[in-house]
Amino acid sequence: RFKISSVRDSSIRKLFSTEHMEESRTLEILKRLNRIVMILKLLVDQVPILETMTPLDFMDFRDFLSPASGFQSLQFRLLENKLGVKTEHRVKYNQKYWEVFASDPQAVEKLAATESEPSLADMVQKWLERTPGLEVDGFNFWGKFQESVEKLLSDQEASANEEEHENVKTYRLMDIEKRREVYKSIFDASVHDALVARGDRRFTHRALQGAIMITFYRDEPRFSQPHQLLMLLMDIDSLITKWRYNHVIMVQRMIGSQQLGTGGSSGYQYLRSTLSDRYKVFIDLFNLSTFLIPRGSIPPLTDEMQKALNLAWGSPVHRAKQLNGAFH
Repeated sequence: RFKISSVRDSSIRKLFSTEHMEESRTLEILKRLNRIVMILKLLVDQVPILETMTPLDFMDFRDFLSPASGFQSLQFRLLENKLGVKTEHRVKYNQKYWEVFASDPQAVEKLAATESEPSLADMVQKWLERTPGLEVDGFNFWGKFQESVEKLLSDQEASANEEEHENVKTYRLMDIEKRREVYKSIFDASVHDALVARGDRRFTHRALQGAIMITFYRDEPRFSQPHQLLMLLMDIDSLITKWRYNHVIMVQRMIGSQQLGTGGSSGYQYLRSTLSDRYKVFIDLFNLSTFLIPRGSIPPLTDEMQKALNLAWGSPVHRAKQLNGAFH
């Protein structure tokens, strides 16, 4: 099933590879992402069935598995690479993840290919960077968003300063200042880039802007499918994390936390380390909620932008020109 998911991922990346993506293509991507989600749900649900074995039952056939292990799953590694798990984000282990395939030149070649070609995460970022409305000389969403945030925080600050109880006032002002620093991490490109370099974020600054804009205006017809796409990407990340977690619990239950894995890995300890956010390809999408503001503070769309995001407006060719090719 990891192979099926990997094949689906390859087909999705092929659809993403064109600079201008038609709506019919977006719909096809949604269908294929949904298929991956359903496959992963099935995988997650299968682990509890394996847990019906007792540890003694597992020991009866464990020797037949050796030296194979999940660490040597080629299809899972290919899926990780195609989604966008980078080598630098992987947990340091006593050998590089591809060295277990050294005796299989074809496997090494396949892994090398998936490392060198653009991943799904790379293509999603390029797509988000083309989000209509980010243009500084157009709707300039990012500039309007910064103004809205500053007004929101200033209003909250003014309200906090009217607080009669000094302790409450101090707490509220400290909280507002913390939130101002949080927003600075997305408004200041240099701070964002530093977080990317540190591994805390993955998206480019402009891709993050696109994701936030789609989230705010997801009810607009033009952003409906893009928003669904972002949700499905998070579903995939979540399900892979759930599968990893279920696998970790099953391993601890069957062999404990001290035994080595059948492939020579540290078993439970290694698997547990893969549950960190380092392995979440779309971690930035999960963290978008940190930067949301109340609906009433979301910058209103101009008439021109409202028309551009309305599917019913104008001819396809005219709309394509207005949207500068994004999502077409």
